[in-house]
Amino acid sequence: MNKIAVSLLLASAFAAVAQTNNVRVMTLQDCFAEALKHNFDVQVERYEPQLSLYDLRSAYAGYDPEFSLSGTHSHNKSGGESTTNGVPFSNNNSFDTGLGGVLPFGTLYTLSGGVSDTTTSDSSGGSAGVKLTQPLLKNFWTDGTRLNIAIAKNNLKVSEQGLRAQAITTVTAVENAFYELIYARENVKVQQQALELAQKQLSDDQQRVQIKVMAELGGTIEQDEAQVASSRAGLISAQFGLVSAQNELKNLITDNYHAWHDVDIEPSASMEATREFFNLQDSWSKGMTQRPDLIEARLNAESQGLRLKYSFNQLFPELDLSGSYGFNGAGQEFSDSIGQVRAGNRPYYSYGFSFSIPLSNARARNAHKSAKVATEQVLLRLKQLEQNIMVDIDNAVKSAQSSWESLEATRKARVSAEAALKAEQGKYDAGKSTTFVVLQLQNRVTSARSQEIRAIANYNESLASLAQKEASTLERRKIDFKLK
Repeated sequence: MNKIAVSLLLASAFAAVAQTNNVRVMTLQDCFAEALKHNFDVQVERYEPQLSLYDLRSAYAGYDPEFSLSGTHSHNKSGGESTTNGVPFSNNNSFDTGLGGVLPFGTLYTLSGGVSDTTTSDSSGGSAGVKLTQPLLKNFWTDGTRLNIAIAKNNLKVSEQGLRAQAITTVTAVENAFYELIYARENVKVQQQALELAQKQLSDDQQRVQIKVMAELGGTIEQDEAQVASSRAGLISAQFGLVSAQNELKNLITDNYHAWHDVDIEPSASMEATREFFNLQDSWSKGMTQRPDLIEARLNAESQGLRLKYSFNQLFPELDLSGSYGFNGAGQEFSDSIGQVRAGNRPYYSYGFSFSIPLSNARARNAHKSAKVATEQVLLRLKQLEQNIMVDIDNAVKSAQSSWESLEATRKARVSAEAALKAEQGKYDAGKSTTFVVLQLQNRVTSARSQEIRAIANYNESLASLAQKEASTLERRKIDFKLK
């Protein structure tokens, strides 16, 4: 069996494998939809807003009122008016309840009530009232609960931007993988054409040798066979590249690779390129307003500003106003005391203030200095990120422009190479050229075709990269991605 027959058998084997697969024609939008539902990275990132939401609800728990209830019975034989076997004793029963907490302006409140009785005095007493404490300096503008809630709100927004960033990253990766798959399929066709050209050249030269037209040219058949072998190696490499491209795309769009293993994804689009014109200022504007990492950095800077505000408020002394109001009750039984409390004819009240401050206040002062330094650091990093984004977008625009110019150059090179091969083939058929020259031109055509489709893929991928740098990927692809 000669080498041509072997190559034909290999090609038939690859075709048979392809036919056993379940072919699924997919558009780029189909791939996006599958990825946003099933991509592992997106699924993992979707949990972050949920976790941040629970953290926010936990922060609001600082305003939850606390209910308390207690009951006590005590017996004391050390004194009292009643006796058992000559031993003085007293019994006491008490019940207390309360409800307290903090309000959004830092106001502390306590609702309390209780009753008690004692055997020594054969009487009971009770009271019900409310007590309020309002900070006027420290913990007035902000306190720990308000700080935690504000930061938790920002963290929720940060987690949503993280999910959006992951969606943009995944969509960009899917788009690039889709173009790589188209390139791989087209490259297989190019390598198949190269093998067919080499096989035809070998067949023609064998016939010429048989009729002794080329008897005087030694090594011609060997050159042809070497070209066939080289083209076959190129085809095998291209076919492996196609398999790898298939797997890369499958890995991005599914969380069940086993179910997609025997599926042959066939892109519905061909390898095309449409020239786009760029506006750097417009791209910068998009990046400065839409980039998730920049929005996250601004939210983090805002959170640091809240910490600075809190640390500043902690520098002040504690100056609190307090007041209480309620009703007392007394009688021989619990019911008597409770009745008088309900009647409200024995009121009590109080009001006053309290003032305190650590003499050195070193902890608060150093905490505030640390917060100021941290704020300056955060703002500087934010400025650095903004500059880096501008540089990234500038480079992405220039890369896309360069990719288009490279595409035009490779297209011209391919047209010229095909024309040169056609002309040389005519000379060869007329006996005015050699196999060596024809084979060289065949290699140039194969290389030019491969470079052209590579350039088309590079250009489309550069557009996807620019959209990612601008954070306009979802809008560009008209994807309505829900953050919640």
